[in-house]
Amino acid sequence: MSLFYPLPEQPDGLTIYAFLEPTESVSLPFYHSCVEAGFPSPADDYVELSLDLLKYLVDKPHATFCVRVKGNSMEGATIVDGSLLVVDRSRVVKNNDIVIAVINGEYTVKRFRRDKGKVWLIPEHAAYEPILVTESMEFIVWGVVTFIINQPK
Repeated sequence: MSLFYPLPEQPDGLTIYAFLEPTESVSLPFYHSCVEAGFPSPADDYVELSLDLLKYLVDKPHATFCVRVKGNSMEGATIVDGSLLVVDRSRVVKNNDIVIAVINGEYTVKRFRRDKGKVWLIPEHAAYEPILVTESMEFIVWGVVTFIINQPK
């Protein structure tokens, strides 16, 4: 069963995925003990629980979608080319949130920053300049990124 389906392609080629109605859960085994990133600990118990991915990733299914990233301007935030972002349109954007924004009809993923009454979209890569949002721009925050899904390399 697929968790989401593609919406019609956007004018700029962006593919957006919407979540299906949660008619059934998608559960995976979830081991209670943590995986050590330092020295292994054989003393932990291996208690198996269940993790429902849809409930874990999505608070509001009707306001949540996924989008695949193209580009590298957010590598410092572990968002790389090909990352899948889970985005909630119902969340109120806060300072330093990572957002999907639309500027003059173009979608972008950046860190939202409000400073001294000005709104900035900040990349997480030194090769890219911050974007100062001005009154002459068509600008909207389309949603707040809630999860970043990457495949290990």
